Amino acid sequence: MALYVQKFGGTSVGSIERIKAVAEKVKGYRDEGHDVVVVVSAMSGETNRLIALANEINDDPTPREMDMLVSTGEQVTIALLSMTLNHMGCPAISYTGSQVSIVTDSSHTKARIKKIDDDKIRNDLNLGRVVVVAGFQGADEEGNITTLGRGGSDTTGVALAAALKADECQIFTDVDGVYTTDPRVCSKAKRLETVTVEEMLELASLGSKVLQIRSVEFAGKYNVPLRVLSSFQDGPGTLIVAEEVDAMEEPLISGIAFTANEAKLTVLNAPDMPGVASRILGPVGDANIEVDMIVQNVAPDGKTTDFTFTVARGDYKKAMGVLEGVVEEMGSGEISGDNGIAKVSLVGVGMRSHAGVASKMFKVLSDEGINIRMVSTSEIKISVVIDEKFMELAVRALHTAFGLDKEED
Repeated sequence: MALYVQKFGGTSVGSIERIKAVAEKVKGYRDEGHDVVVVVSAMSGETNRLIALANEINDDPTPREMDMLVSTGEQVTIALLSMTLNHMGCPAISYTGSQVSIVTDSSHTKARIKKIDDDKIRNDLNLGRVVVVAGFQGADEEGNITTLGRGGSDTTGVALAAALKADECQIFTDVDGVYTTDPRVCSKAKRLETVTVEEMLELASLGSKVLQIRSVEFAGKYNVPLRVLSSFQDGPGTLIVAEEVDAMEEPLISGIAFTANEAKLTVLNAPDMPGVASRILGPVGDANIEVDMIVQNVAPDGKTTDFTFTVARGDYKKAMGVLEGVVEEMGSGEISGDNGIAKVSLVGVGMRSHAGVASKMFKVLSDEGINIRMVSTSEIKISVVIDEKFMELAVRALHTAFGLDKEED
C-alpha cells in the first residue's frame, strides 16, 4: 500500500460540513490500507480575519507576533479534522508545525524550511493513525513560531512528502486539475493528464493560480510526484512529473497562461551609454518593485535609446514616480506608460524540438487584428504583451490554433 501526503486548502475546509467531507475522503484512503498524512490550511477567510484584528491594533505589527497570531488558524482546523476522523472510527492525531517538528529559519512571515524530523509522524503511522499537520507554519531553532508566507500550506505538504519519501503528494483544491488554460475564459480548455515541473513552474509564474511556485520548486528539487485533485469531485486530477515524456509523444504546447495584472513603462530618448540600464532599473529595484519583461531599442543615430519594461499593475504609479527621479538625475529622457496591457504566454517543453512556434503565434494574433507590444522568450515559453481588451480573444484563438481544444462530447 502507498503513503500519501494530502493537502487541503481553506476552501476545502471552509465549514464543518466540508471538514466532514474531507474526513470521509481521507478515511476512504485509510480504509484501502494506505498510510495518510494530511496537511490543512486555516478555514476559508480565517487568516484574513486574524490579520484584520491585528490591524485594528497596529497597522504595522511586529512579524513575530503576526506569526504567533495567524498560525492559530491552522491549529483550529487540524483539531476539528482530527476530532471528525476519530468520531468516524478512524484514529487520528493532530500536530502543529512546531510539534512535528518543521524547523525553519527565523525570517518571520516568510520563513524557509531547514529540516523536518519525521520520527513522530512515522511512529504514528505505524500505530495506524492518520496524522494531521498544520500547514503554513513551523518553528525556528529557538522555538519561535514562524509562518512560510504565501502558498505555505502547499509547501508544507510537498516538504513533508519529500521527508517521508511519500509515493505521492496530493494537493486537493477547488479545481479538478491543471487545465490548458482558464476554463472561465476558454470553454474548450481541457484538463491535462500530466505536466512537467518545468512547465508548471512557467504556468504558475505567468498567472496560473492552481499551485504556488515555491511548492512546485520544492517538488522538482526533491523529485516528489505531485498531483492536483478536486476536493469536491472524484477524478484522476493532473500529475506533475519531474521528467518530460518521450519527445515523440510530447505535445507542442501544454498550456496558455495569461494575466492582466501588468503595466508597461518606457524611458524615451535615454542616453545610449554603458550603465544606462542599471541607472534606470537600479532605483526601481531599490523601491522593491519587481520587473518582468525588458526591451531596449537604440535609436538610428546611436546616441539615444528607448528602454521599456513591465511591472505588476499595482506598482505602476510607484514606478512612474521612481522614473521621474531617474530622468531628472540623468538630465535627459521622457517617460511614458500604459497600465491597460496584458501578457499572454504559450508554455510547452515541446518547443525545444519544434521550430516555428513563435511565427505561428504571431500570425494567429495578426489574423485576429491583435498588435504585439513586447515579446519575451525562453526555452519552453513565449510571452507577448498586448492590449488588455484583446486578452481573452487572444487566448481562445491561440488555444484553437495550437490544437488544445477539447473534443466535443
